[in-house]
Amino acid sequence: MTPSSKRAFPFSAIVGQEEMKLALLIAAVDPSVGGVLVFGDRGTGKSTAVRSLAALLPPIRVVEGCPYNCDPTATALACERCSHGARPRGHAAPVPVVDLPLGATEDRVVGALDIERALAKGEKAFEPGMLARANRGFLYIDEVNLLEDHLVDLLIDVAASGENVVEREGLSVRHPARFVLVGSGNPEEGELRPQLLDRFGLCVEVKTPTDITERVRVVRRRDEFEREPSAFLSSWQAEEDQVRHRILAGRRRLGGTVVPDETLEKAARLCLRLGTDGLRAELTLTRAARACAALDGTKRVGESHLRRVATLALRHRLRRDPLDEVGSTTRIERALAEPLDA
Repeated sequence: MTPSSKRAFPFSAIVGQEEMKLALLIAAVDPSVGGVLVFGDRGTGKSTAVRSLAALLPPIRVVEGCPYNCDPTATALACERCSHGARPRGHAAPVPVVDLPLGATEDRVVGALDIERALAKGEKAFEPGMLARANRGFLYIDEVNLLEDHLVDLLIDVAASGENVVEREGLSVRHPARFVLVGSGNPEEGELRPQLLDRFGLCVEVKTPTDITERVRVVRRRDEFEREPSAFLSSWQAEEDQVRHRILAGRRRLGGTVVPDETLEKAARLCLRLGTDGLRAELTLTRAARACAALDGTKRVGESHLRRVATLALRHRLRRDPLDEVGSTTRIERALAEPLDA
């Protein structure tokens, strides 16, 4: 059990929300999928699921004293200090989960250079920000659709490059910033800018459950967790171990999971049928299907995997059709109702 798991609600104990849980598991197996956007009602377990997953993951190895959580065995992806000299020492640390609040300043997010110290002493002093702490972990943004434009621009650049660059008065600092971006929000409070929306690999819609039995189960489990967290965590430990093993096994299998040409053709045909722009849709759909297959223990990606992840990977990539009043989810379901090989 990781240190953070003592404070997080068990991932396996989350009631319902199967689509959200699948999306987060896929992102945990293959971060290159591009993060997860969760839109829906308040109080539906969005932030709980993110923290539960991070607490479920095994600790990562980080360089001692490094503010960027650099991996001591991967110097090519390390910061300037960790990539030079002798092989750095490492220790185990929980997977970081960093919250980016709406009112955060740019310096707090990207980090700040101490210009006065640089001018007075000739030292390049840098105070790392949230992007540094989130490296190799999760960056969680609640109400992401209300994020200020200048922060959106920053996130777009960092998400694309995996590197944060801070430049002030002729001074420049670069450090790795590779994280799983998870955003949540209520679509009734505003739309997300298309440029940032496109950077999310998967998009999930969550709703407040309407089934009485399910609602009672949610309330009972949450109440039990808050009253006796240790006992509740112990009762779910076996299920948590199973999910953890599934993630680790999926990561090991991912590199050897094959996507046949016929599956790629079906993915491309589905994207053409739906009129998605560019090729990012096919890439994300294929990567998500491969991670899904790896989670299932299957060595070849088939049509069933495409169908399981199609809505997650494509619902936020469809152009609006003014002549079609149905939502993107319904449009994808209609497209999937037809054979993908025709």
